Amino acid sequence: MSESHDELDYAGGGLPQETNWWGAFVIGLAGTILVTGIAPVMVTQVGAASIPSIVIITLSGWLLCLFLAELSAMMPERTGGSPSYAYPAFKTRWPRFAEHINGFTAWAYWLGWFPVGPLNMILASYYIVDKLKLSQKSFTPINTPIAWWTLVISIIGLLLLFIPAYMGIRFGTMFATVLGLLSMIPLTFLSIAWIFHPSVAHSSNLSGFKQADGTGFFTPLFGHGWLTIYIAFAFLLTWNVIAMEAAACYIGECKDPERDAKIAMNLEGGYGVFIYTLLPISFILVLGSSARSADPKTIFVNFADKIFGSGASVIDWLIAIMLIVALILSALNAITGTARALHQMSVDGQFPKFFQHQNKHGVPDKSMMFNVVVMIAVVFMGGAVEIYTFSNVGYLASFLPVLVGYYLLRKDRPNVRRPFRLPEWMKYVALILAAFYAVIYFVGGPVYAACTCSLAGKNTLVYYFIGIGTLLSYLPLYWYRKNVEDKKQPATAPAAVPSHGK
Repeated sequence: MSESHDELDYAGGGLPQETNWWGAFVIGLAGTILVTGIAPVMVTQVGAASIPSIVIITLSGWLLCLFLAELSAMMPERTGGSPSYAYPAFKTRWPRFAEHINGFTAWAYWLGWFPVGPLNMILASYYIVDKLKLSQKSFTPINTPIAWWTLVISIIGLLLLFIPAYMGIRFGTMFATVLGLLSMIPLTFLSIAWIFHPSVAHSSNLSGFKQADGTGFFTPLFGHGWLTIYIAFAFLLTWNVIAMEAAACYIGECKDPERDAKIAMNLEGGYGVFIYTLLPISFILVLGSSARSADPKTIFVNFADKIFGSGASVIDWLIAIMLIVALILSALNAITGTARALHQMSVDGQFPKFFQHQNKHGVPDKSMMFNVVVMIAVVFMGGAVEIYTFSNVGYLASFLPVLVGYYLLRKDRPNVRRPFRLPEWMKYVALILAAFYAVIYFVGGPVYAACTCSLAGKNTLVYYFIGIGTLLSYLPLYWYRKNVEDKKQPATAPAAVPSHGK
């Protein structure tokens, strides 16, 4: 086929294009801000030995952003980010199979992202309850005690976040800009603050990349071989670190997506590498072995005390406010970003038509309502470990078809117009990255779930299987669309949006 006639046909999401690269970038910071949750956990549990893993996983997230920059610029009308690009890639070779690829990928992505909302509101409530000295009286709905104030704050917070989500992309961008600046400026400063006070940093704390208990990098940990345990922690890391890809969810709503895609995704990936690597390195340099005994929820305060001096209650409050704002921004994206993925899957014909509905502001309001309802249900899981285990059953798996799809598009459709184009050999890097994530998913996932069982002293493995069950629930929803809705009212094929000849 001649280069000038090679066109890629796909269905656009149909959402208004009312933002630009800044909107995609600043709302996408919701993924980058997850550093506030993972950096303390890795430093306190694994110590300096976590740094090589963090660097490797973070660089893989940057690569993922580069691949998504090319894909989103190729298909500028697609909405929902990463999962929406797999369908056109597989459709050329296997049309029937591609439908399930599309449905599975979007549903797995939804499972990976929507629990960020309840998780972050639970974490934010801890800081609020602590600072306001509220009652810690709790109850146990499943097997994890939840403070009543935590439950109330989390549910009210999710309901309030629905308001800016409902008001449209322009209002959401303004809201996210305020939250992003209030959280990322302090986080950026904390990542490099020791440079201005070098006496508090000690390079010897990084020497040999020792584990939190002072043993060597290759020492078995938690009853498992060193390689197995690092793969298991990589399962947890990827849930957080590669979330910088969230900016791709909003490229389809940019006024000039072919230009904005490369700017937003490159900027998001570059900033993600900066913050995800420097913040944990700073913790190790400044806190050293004392990080081992630190509480992940208070490590930011301990770190700030070392740099600015202890006893400053105003610093404690500023740190708490910064963390609460950061958590709220990520919770907002959990409502809005995955709603767009569900909307696109419904437009493509693999999910109930309920999820196609747009309100007067041009956003998929019913999809977001659905997200808030299931988020409130997940609040009752009660703890971070449970939600991490449940959620990552979907998240990492969602990128495997996308990365393979990138390779297929390069191989099958080499002459489709690509406003942003990576070197040709990057198609093999995409396959290598897919294999790397597959090992983490299939090997690291079960080991991580088993490890958290022994460490937490309770059956968190059950949440891993709840995640598997949730992932499989895509099948009856697909069946309902095809065998009830489409047969009752035959669907017209969604309008195809052809790419321009190169």
